[in-house]
This record gives sequence, structure tokens and C-alpha cells, in this order.
Amino acid sequence: MTHVQPTRTEQAAAPALAASVSLPERLGYRVKRVLLGPPLVSSQLHEEKLSKKTALGVLSSDCISSSAYGTEEMLIVLLAVFGLAGFHILAPMTAVILVILTLMTLSYREVVMVYTRAGGSYVVCRENFGYKTAQIAAVALLIDYVVTVAVQVAAAVAAITSAVHELSAYKVELCILIILLLAYANLRGVREAGKAFAFPTYFFFTSMTVVIVVGLIREVLGELPRYEMDRVVGGQHQLPIHDQGHAIFSSLAVFYLLKAFANGGASLTGLEAISDGVSAFKHPPGPNARRTLGIMSAMLAFLVCGVGWLSMETHSAPFREGTPTVISQVAQAAFGHGLVGDIGFGIVQLATALILITGANTPFTGFPFLANFVAEDSFLPRQLTRRGHRLAFSNGIFILTLFSILLLVVGNANVDKLVPFYSLGVFTGFTLAGFGMAKYHTIHKQPGWRKKWWINASGGGLSLTIVLITAVVKFTEGAWLVLVLAPIMWLGLMRLNQQYRDEARALNLVTNALGKGASLPNYPRHVVLVLVDRLDLAVVRGLRYAGSLRPTDLRAVHVSLDGDRAAELERSWIERGLGDRVPLEVVECPDRRLVRAVAETALGAVIGERAEVTVLLPRRTFKRFSQRILHDRTADRIAGAMAKLPHVSATIVPFDTTLNEAQEEELERQRAKANERAALSTEPGTPDGRQLQPATAETGSAPDTRADPGVETEPDENGVLPIAAVKWKQRVTIEGRIKIVQVGTTAGKSLEAQVFDSTGGMRLLFFGRTRIPGIEPGSMVRVTGTVGEYKGHLALANPRYELLPADAKFH
Repeated sequence: MTHVQPTRTEQAAAPALAASVSLPERLGYRVKRVLLGPPLVSSQLHEEKLSKKTALGVLSSDCISSSAYGTEEMLIVLLAVFGLAGFHILAPMTAVILVILTLMTLSYREVVMVYTRAGGSYVVCRENFGYKTAQIAAVALLIDYVVTVAVQVAAAVAAITSAVHELSAYKVELCILIILLLAYANLRGVREAGKAFAFPTYFFFTSMTVVIVVGLIREVLGELPRYEMDRVVGGQHQLPIHDQGHAIFSSLAVFYLLKAFANGGASLTGLEAISDGVSAFKHPPGPNARRTLGIMSAMLAFLVCGVGWLSMETHSAPFREGTPTVISQVAQAAFGHGLVGDIGFGIVQLATALILITGANTPFTGFPFLANFVAEDSFLPRQLTRRGHRLAFSNGIFILTLFSILLLVVGNANVDKLVPFYSLGVFTGFTLAGFGMAKYHTIHKQPGWRKKWWINASGGGLSLTIVLITAVVKFTEGAWLVLVLAPIMWLGLMRLNQQYRDEARALNLVTNALGKGASLPNYPRHVVLVLVDRLDLAVVRGLRYAGSLRPTDLRAVHVSLDGDRAAELERSWIERGLGDRVPLEVVECPDRRLVRAVAETALGAVIGERAEVTVLLPRRTFKRFSQRILHDRTADRIAGAMAKLPHVSATIVPFDTTLNEAQEEELERQRAKANERAALSTEPGTPDGRQLQPATAETGSAPDTRADPGVETEPDENGVLPIAAVKWKQRVTIEGRIKIVQVGTTAGKSLEAQVFDSTGGMRLLFFGRTRIPGIEPGSMVRVTGTVGEYKGHLALANPRYELLPADAKFH
């Protein structure tokens, strides 16, 4: 390889150039840096490994916090239908929930032992059922994450307003504020790791354990109070409690029992969090995650039983607007009133709000990572795989924030209205994970696989039953939306994947062709066409860049949509001395199809000159939006059309229209030089004597003069010969329309025109002249001269010409 050493002048100019050029930062980046802090580099990306104790606090917040509203959701249905008997039905209903919890725990214990990567049920389903079925899990989990944020935040605000009743009127605003703060914290790179995120879980569990123990002691001592019915607290009314008289085994009673059971399923949300984060455990991750999962389930079972029992004993009933919550009433009953009781009540509400907010933060990690997995599998846009300013998957965070806020607004921040969306997504994930593991055991048949198969298959079957029950009993309360939205989302993922596969197939065809050594055309010539709309600094920048490419041929191209404007451009081109270095080619475009005219010109250069063609598109960039909307995106449309042509490439050369002082001085110098050249330039009055070459210099042979056998080879009655019948060294008269006019050539001042009839085209060269009235795109001409060769093409040099009427007929 030859290395070119810079000259001393270039070395001296380099520091000055570096000092004069400033690399501007976009306003968006400057705002991002102020709000989020300095960017993190990729080397700072690492995953903290968690001990079992820390992982229990970090990963179980979503699951443990569901005990704060699970019991209340069951009571909303039971008390409205069965009256005070609903408190007694709560006990067996809770027992059923605990049986399901046990089975789901056993099922997920197998998941974390086999799949120690992040991904949970999505990975299980993908590995055992394939990518298409896995997208069902993806849709269910993505919906679940959105609903988790909405439910957890709504429940957290309910805990806050239970302590401060005056804030109840602003619960939607408070929810939106909390979600925005969570999004901001995660965009800054806050991670679910360490003691800070583990604290709310242990704080809540400890405070609720105290509530349950104190309540049990007061019950034994006969001091545990029981609330009256039809209460009003802080202006909020309790839900009406009355017995509708349904027999416990009647069809309507069974329906409402199933409805209450579906609500109670919300107590199991977050159970899959351990399997989603198993890769964060210290070695060995599988056994550590398995033990942690068991402890988490035991903690959840204790809290669900304790809250359910206390609510039954104290008759803690739900309120219409969701506040005060059942769990807050339980705490108030256990601690009583007075200074100590109020302090204890405040601590419980604080702990409840903290764990619910921490649980709402979990999807801000889970959703972007799941979206990243799905996008890497080409089922979601690949923008979701990109890490942002602080190494977080920012696009996923934005999407989660937007949809969770939208869901909260639609549901008016009411937990009961959001739960129907919750259970469907959660138990769909449980179903696919259970059946996926059952298939895994069937295939691998490891020791004890039959027992494990029964556990996972039973878990999957039971979860599927709960999905069907929820879909039926909660259909009119919002489940219909999930049932409609989920198939649409799945079809969207399939369609996007098909598009990505089509793109990959197209690229692979090219790669395979190159890899097999297929014979592809390789043109040695390189033609660069610089598109010129008007002569300004943007065009000058484009011409400079074009020259740096060292092409075989360089010319500027103007597509004529306005004859007067094209004529003015030609005059300016010559006056500023550009024609001596870069010829200007004016292309006729009578139908004003700009993109097609450029495509035909580029393709004509490929075919006619057997060359690789690069089309340079100078683009003027503007700082303000008010400036950008005044300009279209023609360059993008042209570049897109060029990408479809063989042997044609397009490059957009941007030019910033915001001038600094140095640029303004440079502009004034260029203007002065241009004016000086214009004053000294003269128009030659006679040709310079250059003649067409009688033969091709490189080959020493004449150009191909064979006429098309299907074209008339004899002149008509006016002596006019079809262009396709023209032969070398023949004196001819031809007629046609001028389509392209080029001002200037590499040899000096000249005018080149290309005239076409229905059989072909011919070049006309007028040496020593840069402009001839009437010789312009769209003109009809009759020319006479001797045929020669110019750049491998037949041409007429300084021919006699006659302008014809616009409606003249020719071959």
C-alpha cells in the first residue's frame, strides 16, 4: 500500500482548520445531557450478581406487593352479591388461590433450573414451540408489563390517599407524576440492584407481619374492632353490601364466585419475576433462584392469608373510589387510634406505597429487555435493541410510559377497572411456560421427568382454565379489549417478521452470488453526476466532494422544469468560470417528473458509457423547524429511486445554511473571485479548431457504425436520415428533439447537445461557444455535418443547424 505524506503546507493548515471548525451539538443532545447527565460508555455496562437475600428483595417486590390489593378485589364481588356472607366465602376462595400459588411455584421451580437466561416464559415457549408460538407469550407479557405499571401505581396512590384523603381528587395526576418519575429514573440508568431496591420489600413484609401479629393478639384478647357497614370516610362512600339471595350453587352464584376468583388471581402477579431475572443470581443461578422462588411464594402466602383473615374479622370492606383500601383499614383496626396507632398506620401506608412503586419499577426493566429479545428475533422494530444515552433501552421505556399512562387515564386510576387486563396476560404466560416445560421434559426425559411433566402440565392446564374463566366472566369489564388487541398485535409481529425476512432474503441473494464467484459486470469508468437546482454554496460543496472522488467523468446536471431558470443557471455557470472545470448538463423534463428524469439520466450514463454512476445530491440543512417546513425532501426521494437502479449509487451531501463568521468571509472571497473572472472572461468568436477524433485513441479502431437492421437506412425526400442509420465519416442531415444540453467540457469552453429521434440519439458539439440561442432542451432542430467520434460515441462537430417548429414531425 502506498502512503501519501502530507505536505508542510497541509500540516501547517491542519491546526488552523481544526480551530476554525466547530462540531455543533444538537439541541436535543444538549437537553438530554442536562436532564440525564453525561452519557455512559459501553464499557460501563455490566450486570450486578445478586445474593439470594438481595435478589429476594429486588425481584419479589412485584409479587409481594400484589397482596396489597388481591383480597380487596375478591371482596368487591363477594360483598356486592352475597352480603356479609362474602367475608366467610373469602376464606375458601383464598385457599383456592393458595393451591394455585403452590402449583405455579412448583412449575416455575423447573423453569429456573433449566433456563438460566433472562426471558422467562418467552424463552421457554420459543425454545420448545418455536418463534411463532413464542410471540403469543411476547404479546401477553408486553401487555402484562404495561398493566403492571398501571395497577401498581394506581394501588400506590390509593395507599397514599388512604392516609391523606384530601389527595383523592388528584389521584390520576399523582399516578402520571409517579410514572414520569419512574421513567426519568430509568432513563438515567437506575438499575434494580442493591440494597436500595431490596429495602421496600423487607420494609413492607416486616410492617405487615407486625400488623398481622398485633391483630392476632388483639383478637385473642377480644380487643380487635369490627367496622360498621355503609361508612363514609374522608368523603368516600363504602360499596353497598347486601345479599342478593342467590343459592350458593345456583348458576348466577357460580358465575359471581368465578368472577371473584378471577379477581383474586391478581394476587399471583409477579410470580414469574424470578424466572425473568435468574441470570442476575450468583453462581449457581438455578438452585439459588429456585430457593428464592420458594421463599417468595411462602411470604406471599403468609401475607394473603393474614390480610384475608384480618379483613374478615374486622369487616374491612372496599370503597367506591378505591380509598381507603382494605389493607389500610386492616392496619388501622390492628393498631387502633392514638399517637402510637397513627404512627404505626402511617408506617404501613408508607411501606405499602414504597413496595407498590418499586413493583411498578420492575416493568421498566422487564419490558425494554423483553422488547429487545423480541426485536433481536426480528418480530419488533430493531430500534428497540438500541441502548440510549445512559445505556438503558430508552425506546422501550418511552413506549411503556406512554401506554401505561394512557391505560391509567382510561381506567381513572381505579385498580378494580384495571385488573381484568391484568389476569389474562399473567396467566397466559403461566400457561405457555407450563406447557413449554412439559414438552421439554417429554423431549429430554431427564431423571424424574414424569413427575416434573405432571407438575408443569398441570400448571399449564390450570392456568389455561383461569384464562378462559377470566375471559368469560370479565369480558364486559375490559377483557374483550385484550381478546381483540392480542391477536392484532400477534399478526402485527408476524407481518413485521415477514418484512425483515424478505429483506434478509434479498441481501442473502446478493451475498451468495458474490460468495460463489458469480460473473457480475465490473465497469472501469466512474461517472459522477452532481444535481444542481441553483448555483450556491451547497452546490460548490457538492462539486468539491465530487472532485475528491477522482471520477473518470464529472458533470453537473440540471433538470429543466423552467426554461428561464435553466437559462439563468447556464449564464451564471459560465460567468463564474465553472464550465471550464465541470460541464453543466441541462436535461429536458417536459412532464415535470423530476425523479424519473434523474433516474433516466443516471441509467443512460450506465448504459451509454458503461460506467458506475454516483449521483450527488447537495442538500441544504436548516436549523429552525420554521425553515425546514418550507423545503421538501426531494433529495430523499431521488436517493430512494437511485437505489433501485443497477450500477447507480446516490450520496446526499449536506450543507448547513447557518453561516458563522469564517464562512461568511470565505463566501465574500469567493464572490470577489467570481466577479473578477466574469470581468476578464471573453466569448470566443470562432471555433478553436478542435476536431473530432477519427478513431478511438485507446483501441485505434473506429466506433461501432452498424445500423439497426430494422431502421430505414436511406434519407427521406428532404435528405434527412434516421439517427440509428448514421455511419461514421458519413455526411448526414438529421432531425430530432434536443433533450440534454451540456455547457463546458473537460477540454474547455464548448456546448454539447444531445438530439434524439424515434430511432436513437446523436451528440452535437459546438466548440468555442457556451451558449447558442435556440439550442436548449425541448427545441426541434435539423442539423447537417460529418459524423465523427467523441468519447466513444458518434457525434457531429460544429454542424450547421436549423431550428424547426415545435410541432415538426421526424423519424
